[in-house]
Amino acid sequence: MSIMLDETNWKTALEKGFELQSSGTTGEPKQLFQTPAKLIAANQVAIDAQNITAQSRILTVCRMTHAGGLLAQTLPAWSINAHVDIRPFNAFTFWRDIKGYTHTHLTPMHCKLLMQTKHFKTLDLNDVFVACGSDNVSFDMIEAFVERGATFMCNWGMTEIGPITINTVFDSIEKVNQYRDQALAHGSLLGDRYFCEYRIIDDELWVRGDVCIYDDWFNTHDLVALNEQGAMYHLGRRQVEGNKS
Repeated sequence: MSIMLDETNWKTALEKGFELQSSGTTGEPKQLFQTPAKLIAANQVAIDAQNITAQSRILTVCRMTHAGGLLAQTLPAWSINAHVDIRPFNAFTFWRDIKGYTHTHLTPMHCKLLMQTKHFKTLDLNDVFVACGSDNVSFDMIEAFVERGATFMCNWGMTEIGPITINTVFDSIEKVNQYRDQALAHGSLLGDRYFCEYRIIDDELWVRGDVCIYDDWFNTHDLVALNEQGAMYHLGRRQVEGNKS
């Protein structure tokens, strides 16, 4: 079933599963069924990877109709009775909106818009965990948010898996510089914490695990490579039939 989840119906949806539309980054947007078992596993990974507790306060600004808005932090937080507020993203009021919250999930576009506002240089993100994904995340972006005091997670995931799946958490400029120095000459960081099994076949990333909607290996068609330290980098996407993104 396709359903708009909120704090009144998430328990029923979690018990039965529901359909969620993919963003379209891997081809035409499609409805993908999220099984209860997959959702439970993905919730636990999201909670552990982001240190979400019952005392956490989540500010959701991404669309609830896609995996980032619903599954990255919101549903995991509801599942342990943490506080969640859902409101549209506003780059000009974010400096005020984020006050009192411990977690939020932003897209790289959100980050770019925030970095262009006059309030960004004085934005206080101390004690705020910022998860960021859905597109390539640059080291300049990571550095900018860590400088503002954030704990920043660069994350890869899809509607089909996770979406908290492959990531790295940055909590100091020293760590940002370390990873920047180790980076491949081309591509953008996905991460070096793996919450799924993976294979790289003909440069394409294949994944499977409890956080995936498929039982067998799933070919993401993302082109990836590993650096010497085991961090994975995104190099683009292979064009296949039905995938024109």
